[in-house]
Amino acid sequence: MLTINSITNGIVIDHIKAGLGMKIFNYLGLDKTDYTVALLMNVPSQKLGRKDIIKIENAIDFDFTVLGLIDPDITIDVIEGEKIKEKIKVQPPSNVKDMLKCKNPRCVTSVESNITNGFYLVDASKGEYRCEYCDEIYKL
Repeated sequence: MLTINSITNGIVIDHIKAGLGMKIFNYLGLDKTDYTVALLMNVPSQKLGRKDIIKIENAIDFDFTVLGLIDPDITIDVIEGEKIKEKIKVQPPSNVKDMLKCKNPRCVTSVESNITNGFYLVDASKGEYRCEYCDEIYKL
C-alpha cells in the first residue's frame, strides 16, 4: 500500500492526464527544490481512468495559465492548514508568447531569431492555436 501524507500548506495539482505529470513536474523545476514534492503517476480515477497528481509542500508563485497550455483539464488546490483554501480550474490561455514554436519553415519566426513566437487560441476543445505571423495551425 502506497501512503502519501496530506500537506499542511502548499499546492495540489490534480486531474493531470496520465503521462503529463512528469512534463509539468519538469516545467515547474520541481526536481531542483529543497521542499517536499510528490509526483503520483497512473493513479486510478473514476473520471479519467488514470491520472497524475503533484503535491507540493510549499506555496510557490507561478503563472497557472501556462499549465492550461500543457493540460487544460487540471485543477489546482491551494492548501492552508490542511484544508483547501482555493480551487483553481485552469483554462487554455488565449494568447501564448514564446512557449510554442511555429512549424512552418517559411514563417518569419523560423527565419529570424529575434522575433517572438506568438500564437492565439482558435479552438479550445481541439487545442488549436494559430501563428500570429503566418496563420499556421499548431495543435497541442
